[in-house]
Amino acid sequence: MPLPRFIQIHTLHTYPAALLNRDDAGLAKRLPLGNAVRTRISSQCLKRHWRVTDDQFALSKLDVPMAIRSRATLELISKRIQENGISAALAQAAAEALRDAGLLDKGGKDKKGEDALKTGQAVLMGKPEIDYLVRRCTELAQTSPDEKSLRADIISALKDEKKNIEAIKHGSGLESALFGRMVTSDILASREASVSVAHAFTVHQAQVENDYFTVVDDLMQEAGELGSAGIFDTELASGLYYGYVVVDVPQLVENLEGIDATDCFANGTPAERRELAGRVVQHLLHLIATVSPGAKRGSTAPFDWAKFMLVEAGDWQPRSLAGAFHDALPLEDKANAGTIRQRAVMRITQEITAMDEAYGSPLARRFLALDAVEIAGAERANLTKLGEWASAIVRQGAC
Repeated sequence: MPLPRFIQIHTLHTYPAALLNRDDAGLAKRLPLGNAVRTRISSQCLKRHWRVTDDQFALSKLDVPMAIRSRATLELISKRIQENGISAALAQAAAEALRDAGLLDKGGKDKKGEDALKTGQAVLMGKPEIDYLVRRCTELAQTSPDEKSLRADIISALKDEKKNIEAIKHGSGLESALFGRMVTSDILASREASVSVAHAFTVHQAQVENDYFTVVDDLMQEAGELGSAGIFDTELASGLYYGYVVVDVPQLVENLEGIDATDCFANGTPAERRELAGRVVQHLLHLIATVSPGAKRGSTAPFDWAKFMLVEAGDWQPRSLAGAFHDALPLEDKANAGTIRQRAVMRITQEITAMDEAYGSPLARRFLALDAVEIAGAERANLTKLGEWASAIVRQGAC
C-alpha cells in the first residue's frame, strides 16, 4: 500500500491531584479555550519525557546516535580534545576558535576562558557531529605551533569543510530527527522536525486547588517541641487531557536516512531504508501512550497510560480534533449517564463524523479504548497491535 504522508495520534490521559507542568510562578500551566480556562501540559514537557525515558521502547534502544542538548557543549569538546593528548591551552584555543567561527551561535567572540565555552542558548548536537569536530581539532592541534595559529587553522578549516559538516546533519541525533533543530550557527544546519506535538489540555474546565503541607522535624519532635521545619503550599490539578501528535513520514525517513523527502515521497525508497522509520514510529506510539510527564513525581505519582488512543494514517494534511472540546465538557451531565471519559470519546466520534462528511478525507484508522466505544471507520486494537500496524504501513509502503 502507498506510504501515508502523515500519521496522526490522538490520546486521552487522566491525571488526578498532580502538578504535571509548572509556569514561572510554580502554578499549573493554563490555557484559555472556548468557554473555559483549562490546565495544560506543554509540548516541550511531553517531548522531554519521551526523549529521556528508559524502558523497552526507549528511543535509546533503537541503536541510533543520540544527541546532547547543552550550553556547555564546547566544554565537552575541549575536554575530549585534551583526552586525545592535546594540552589544555591548545584545547581551550580550539574551543574558542569553534565559537569565534560561529559554530554554535554568533555571539560571545569577545569572551575568553571559561566564559567562552558557554553558549547563549542550549544547542542540540549529535554525537557524530561532536566526534567529527573533536577529531579535526585534534588533528589541527597536532600540527599547529601555537594557540594563535591553531585558532586561525580551525576557523579556516570550518569554512572549507562547511559542506562536510552539513553532510553529517543526519548524524545530529535521533532527537533532532524527530523534533527538529533550530540553530543560529553559520555552520551547523537547522533541521525540520518530523514529529509535531501539540500542547495537551483538559477537555473540561480547570480543576485546581492549593495543597497546604508542613515538613516535620524529627529531632524537634523527639525533644517534645512544637512546630515544624517548614510550611508550604503548592497547586495541584486534576483532569482528563487531550493530546495530539503528527508524524510526517517522508520527513522522518529523510531525517533518519539522509534521503530528500520530496524524492522519497514521489519516487519511493527501498524497504530497508524505511525499516528504522517503522521502528521509530512503533516506539513513539508506546512512549506517547505510557510515559507520563510530571513535576513533583515523588509526592503525586502522576503515572498513567492512555485511556484512549486513536491513530490515523493518510495523505491529506493533518487536522487536530481539539475542536471537539472547544466548548468544555461539563463535569456533570444529567442528560447523559456516561462518564466524562465516555463523553469525551463521544465528542471525538462526533467531530470525526462531521469532518468526514464535510471533507470525505480517506484515512485509515485504528484505536484502543478502555471503554465500550466505537469510532467511525476504525478497528479496535490493543497497544501492541496499534504499534505493529503503524510500523507496518511505514515499512511496507512505497515511500
